[in-house]
Amino acid sequence: MSPFRFRGRLPARALFVSAVLLAAAFLTVGFVGVDRYGRNYWLYRGFPPPSDPGYVKQKGTEQRISVTSPALGGRNQEVFVYLPPGYSQHPQRRYPVVYLLHGFPGRPLAFLLTVRLGVVEDELYAKDKGQPVILVMPFGSTGTFTDKEWVDGVGQGEDWATFVSHDLVQAIDARYRTIPTPAARAIAGLSEGGYGAINIALHNPDEFSVVESWSGYERAAHISSIFGRNLEGVPANSPLDTLAEVAPGLRRAHVYFWFYSGDDDPLRVQNREFANELKQLHIPHRYLVFRGGHNWALWRGQAQRELLTLETRLHA
Repeated sequence: MSPFRFRGRLPARALFVSAVLLAAAFLTVGFVGVDRYGRNYWLYRGFPPPSDPGYVKQKGTEQRISVTSPALGGRNQEVFVYLPPGYSQHPQRRYPVVYLLHGFPGRPLAFLLTVRLGVVEDELYAKDKGQPVILVMPFGSTGTFTDKEWVDGVGQGEDWATFVSHDLVQAIDARYRTIPTPAARAIAGLSEGGYGAINIALHNPDEFSVVESWSGYERAAHISSIFGRNLEGVPANSPLDTLAEVAPGLRRAHVYFWFYSGDDDPLRVQNREFANELKQLHIPHRYLVFRGGHNWALWRGQAQRELLTLETRLHA
């Protein structure tokens, strides 16, 4: 029978099925919308997706690579790289490198998608400010919600600090046209990544000449799975406890520290204490306090200042 021949009322069962299908359709659309909103928020944290302004004529290039790390027991670790504008057009040119460590829970692409550092680099290049640098953003864990603190932990194959300072640096110098000297190498990070940047730099004073920490901290978190059942690894990984011992090496290597806190961030107490110690030990540094808390708005809002400081401090 043709469906168009029926002229009476739909039977009750047909009405029920229609209602169920209609409700399912609305729910499906709703779930898709919620899922899309959730993913967009995770990627951009409520900000618009990054995009270059019209005056930018040359853009950098994002790459995703994998680095095999002996420090991590041979694990292949995901790393994102942002090559500056003009990298492919100038095959003889070599570049300084900035290593960027994410927070927890976190992911490396947050530096490009939320903080928008790739766009900022494109803008600085277009304005002929600073100097182009290679941005390197490693994934510092085995999962987004698995905390490793960017330190060499007590477990086997858990040397995350050595992964950054040795395995990653060697891999990037071998694969890209870097300037393979400490004077042309910086390490930076936000929140937990800021702690990691400072801690790694203190353990490797001859590896990075510029260190930046955005809302970081200087006392290791008490996590027994990382620092041992009795937290025996905490003192050696607390910059406030190790700074005096390593200060001669930092001065000899001319390492420069640049870090900041929001005025509403409780971690500013540790940062102020660390700044006072740097001053007493005659280690070059600058500590700033900006209006804000411990959040993406602050880190994104200071993006140009963060990157320009790195670019102007690094040398060939």
